[in-house]
Amino acid sequence: MPSGKSLLLVLCVEFLVALGAAILTIVAMPHFDIVTNVMILNSVSILSAVFQVVAQCLAKEGKRFIIPPLCSIVLIITGFVLFVINYLVFESSLETKISVGLAIVGAICVSVNWWENYSTLFAGSFLEDISRDIAQSRNVVCIISSLIRILVTSAVVAAYVPLSGQEWKSVKLVFETVVVSLVAIQLISSALCRWFAVVACKMHALRRCFILPMYMASITVLAVFLVPVMVRLPESNQNFTCLENFQPESSDEWLRLMLNDAIKTLNARDIVVHMKIGGLACLGCSALSWWLGLVLSTVYVWYLKIHRIERTQDLFVRRTYEGAFMEQSMLLNARFEIRKKIKNLSPKETIKVFLCATMWHETYDEMMKIIISMFRLDKYRPKTMEQSNVKNDVEFEFHIYFDDAFKNVDNRRHANEYAEILVDVIKEVYIIFSEEDPCMFKPKAAPPPQKIINTPYGGRLEYTLPKGNLMMVHLKDKTLIRHKKRWSQIMYMYYILGWRLNRQYFKEFEESKELDTLNERLKKESENTYVLALDGDTDFQPAAVMLLIDRLKLYPEVGAACGRIHPTGTGWDRY
Repeated sequence: MPSGKSLLLVLCVEFLVALGAAILTIVAMPHFDIVTNVMILNSVSILSAVFQVVAQCLAKEGKRFIIPPLCSIVLIITGFVLFVINYLVFESSLETKISVGLAIVGAICVSVNWWENYSTLFAGSFLEDISRDIAQSRNVVCIISSLIRILVTSAVVAAYVPLSGQEWKSVKLVFETVVVSLVAIQLISSALCRWFAVVACKMHALRRCFILPMYMASITVLAVFLVPVMVRLPESNQNFTCLENFQPESSDEWLRLMLNDAIKTLNARDIVVHMKIGGLACLGCSALSWWLGLVLSTVYVWYLKIHRIERTQDLFVRRTYEGAFMEQSMLLNARFEIRKKIKNLSPKETIKVFLCATMWHETYDEMMKIIISMFRLDKYRPKTMEQSNVKNDVEFEFHIYFDDAFKNVDNRRHANEYAEILVDVIKEVYIIFSEEDPCMFKPKAAPPPQKIINTPYGGRLEYTLPKGNLMMVHLKDKTLIRHKKRWSQIMYMYYILGWRLNRQYFKEFEESKELDTLNERLKKESENTYVLALDGDTDFQPAAVMLLIDRLKLYPEVGAACGRIHPTGTGWDRY
């Protein structure tokens, strides 16, 4: 449960937002034309623009970052001024003039909805503590928010019907004819819109599949309803509106119902009937100002940094969206970050991955799969300096632990036939991946140079792969190491995580370097070191490894991850 102050703030904000949305959509918008109704929704970004200006001023990162939200505020206010002039000067109805004020107040109240996106940017622990408390009890907050909105919306409807002189049977008639179907369509379409928007962001199609469609949504809707004004509709036997007792029997009649009702809102305007240029100019300029205000207040979304794997709660601040303000809520709910001047960038931490494969008596085909997979990774993240256009966020090192790799020949220990097959496979794959130009007339690449090293457990072969990464083949002699003692796992823990990871820090410690600094560096490197244990016949792609690394980086508390194995060989599966 959230704390008392957090709960009070949530109640106040949700009450204001629900009241503003209900007043704007239920009370005010029925008195306006279709152009105003579609474009005034973009004005709900006004307080977000104000928060951005304040946050950028406090951050002191440069004036150029303040200009877009500042222009957005000016444009939205200009839109409100033109909106007031349009209805107060060119309309005589008192009810319409009251609705103008209610619409402006409602839009400002709705714009409070995205305060949480900027709460952590201001100095002071009050808003930060509340934001943290709300994030920890998000489910309860969403339930409370939904209940408040239902109650406030119901109260506004209950008060508006008698105050406007309407009868409840007219409301019932609207629900029976239009509202239920439109609400169902709106619920399904908005849920799909939100789902596709999240998927587009996670697929890194942020600009072309999320931002641009959201910007063009209101313009497209407006065009759909304005085209019939200029193009004559098919003749209909009935002149109906949404409040008449009419039961559409086909989709064409439903379409004519909505289009005729939209056209009626324009034909009811005096500026349209008498073609008053001043009023039409105010109408068009106010609509354009609101739309440009939304665009400029969400310019920061264009520069949103998205990692390879991004959680939804890190992309969007609130879990819920506003159904009546779909595209506006999705854009304004995107995480806001202070854009900083580009200075001397510190290098990113590099992830070190040790790929460890165990082998025993694998066949030629099985060895070929694992070796090709390792060479793919070498090509995917080269270590050579000339590959400057490739990211250096991950380093790979390959280890193959070959169990029982020796045999007796004339009372001497020699590599057996399986170890020889592995060496031949490495040479063959090395030559293939070394050929940058696959020309048949070009001389074949030289076989890889190898180092042969005697070790206490048998021997070790070292290769430098074509792109600079290191591969080691550890050959176990069972006469030197006790049989069936999980030698490969001991090598993981003691050789890689023990010796390879710690030896440089022991050397620096012997050189009298500070112990605290060494411990901090060792801890950081340990957190960025991973061991990928593989079977000797595994086939995988670099993208799968990067996906696993990104997942583990998202959850630092996870110590191990196990994936499903898909057998790729032939014959019976034995367990």
